[in-house]
Formats: sequence, C-alpha cells, structure tokens
Amino acid sequence: MSDSTPSTLHIAAAPYLRLAAAPRHLTDELVITTTERAFQPRVDDLLSDWVATIATPAFKLIRAREGALTNFCSIGTGVGLDALAAIETLGATQIGVTDVHEEVVAAAVANIRRNLRDPERVALQSGFGDLLMPLATQKPRYQIIYENLPNIPIADAEEIATARTSSSFVPPRREAVPEVLKRNLLALHYVALLQARDFLAPQGSVLSLLGARVPLAVFLDMAKAAGFRGEIFTYGWKVQAETEAVLTGHLAQQAAGLGPYHFYRAERLAEVFAHVTLEESGERARDLEQSLIPDQLSPAEAWAAYQQGDAIAHTVVVLRSHLV
Repeated sequence: MSDSTPSTLHIAAAPYLRLAAAPRHLTDELVITTTERAFQPRVDDLLSDWVATIATPAFKLIRAREGALTNFCSIGTGVGLDALAAIETLGATQIGVTDVHEEVVAAAVANIRRNLRDPERVALQSGFGDLLMPLATQKPRYQIIYENLPNIPIADAEEIATARTSSSFVPPRREAVPEVLKRNLLALHYVALLQARDFLAPQGSVLSLLGARVPLAVFLDMAKAAGFRGEIFTYGWKVQAETEAVLTGHLAQQAAGLGPYHFYRAERLAEVFAHVTLEESGERARDLEQSLIPDQLSPAEAWAAYQQGDAIAHTVVVLRSHLV
C-alpha cells in the first residue's frame, strides 16, 4: 500500500456534472479523497476531465433515450467520480467498482458512500485486481459496464506494484489479442469486452471511452472481434491531459512501429464541434473524422506545436457495445 498522504478535493456537484439544479442523489459538494495511485480528476480544467466532459454527457443521453438504468459497473474507477455521475444521471442503484490497487478501491468506495444523500439507496460491490474478475464470485449482472482504461503497458509486474497510478500503467496480457488491436494500444479495452460477456444483464451494453487517436473503424472492429455489435454512441473531443507524457509516449510507440496515431490543435476541434450536438455526434462521426483529416497532427507534429505553445487535443469516442 502507498505511504503517501491522501489529498482531498472539494467539487461543486452541479457545475461538475453540468446539472441545471442541485443534485437529487448526491451531496451539493463532493468531498473526494485521492490516493497517489488513482488517476487525478481535472476539476480545474473540465475540458480535459473524462468524467465531466465525456462520460456524464453520454450517461445523460442514455437516460433521456432509455430511462433509468439501475445496474452500473465501472472498471478502473479511480476516485469513484464515474460511479457518482452514474448514480446521479443514470439513476443507478446497484454499483460495482474495481481498480488495480486495494487502496484505490477503498478510497473510491469511501468517496461514493460519503457523497450520497441516502447511502441506503445504493448497493455497492467492489474489488481490486484484474478488470472485472474481482467481482466474479458475487456473480453480478449489469446493464451498463463502463470503462475508461489506460493504454500504456509495463512488462515488469514488480513495477506495476510500485507504479504511481493504476490508471497510467497496465500489465501485459496473457490472452490472445488481435495484432491490429495491440498495434493501436487497445489490448486492455479488448480484454475488458471479453470479460464483460459474463457480467452483462440481458440487453446490457459496455461503454468504452476511447481517445480516438486511431481511425474510428478500429474501434468497431474491436467490438466485432470480441463478439459484440459496436456503435459510435457519441463523438467529441477533449484537451489532452498530461500532454508532455502522452505525446512523448505516443511518439516512442509510433517510432517502434505501432500506430500511427494522430492529435489536433484544440482550437480547431473547438471550432468544428461547436456545430455538432451530442445527440447527432455518433451518427455524424465518420463524416466528421473525414473532414478533420487535413488537421491531423502526428505525434511529432503535435509535440512541435505544443512546444510552440499550442493547446493539443484529441477526438474521443464513446463506443457502445451490445452482445451479438
């Protein structure tokens, strides 16, 4: 377990979740304890925060189209904000959370319970370890399984145990993974889909939040390879968090023969997506991707632009996968 002292964030729930009024199920102010190994939310820069900018709008769209979905699981929950967002916006009342490290899960569970108006309303299942496997003995079934998993592998299991954040690094996989998915750093997302088959309720689906630094067709092929029917549910963009580390990491991966990967200048994506509603974004994703080809930056080009002071961003997909 980490020897570092946890820190505490105080987050106004309504602005963070973009609610029109005070939250119904969460406290007005979210008190979030973070640990060294949990990916840190970007509460001071919501355009680079996955939960606020990408996940919560997708949850709201599902709720508007389908009504409440009560059973929700987050793989790699971090500090638990994704689960809290699902409770408020999806109406989830059965929650499962997992992450790699024990202290990350313990903090997430405490964060979820602490920030509920009525803790008795929510049944919580949790475990630490490999993706969904910590929940296997409980045999849960979820209507939504959510994942926003890391891409960067570490070969040394001992290094995993001491790595700074469980969200930044993942171990190599023993499962057979199609070569195209390895090349595009999607192995962990693919394995999550394989595992999800045993945890989905009838008509359930997996929501995969994916930085679209590779062609959209690759994500749909990934879902198909795992035995799912995939759809681009929403298509948007976010400012690149940890820009220096991500750009240099992708630059090295591409030099090693993986990829290719692409980024954009943030101002260009802001201009393009200002005219795209969330509701239509999934259907328009392929056309938008084509229109943005002239604006794509290789990792080297993105790094040079970043060095010159440009804000770097990438497009983002919420892939929704239903069992065939």
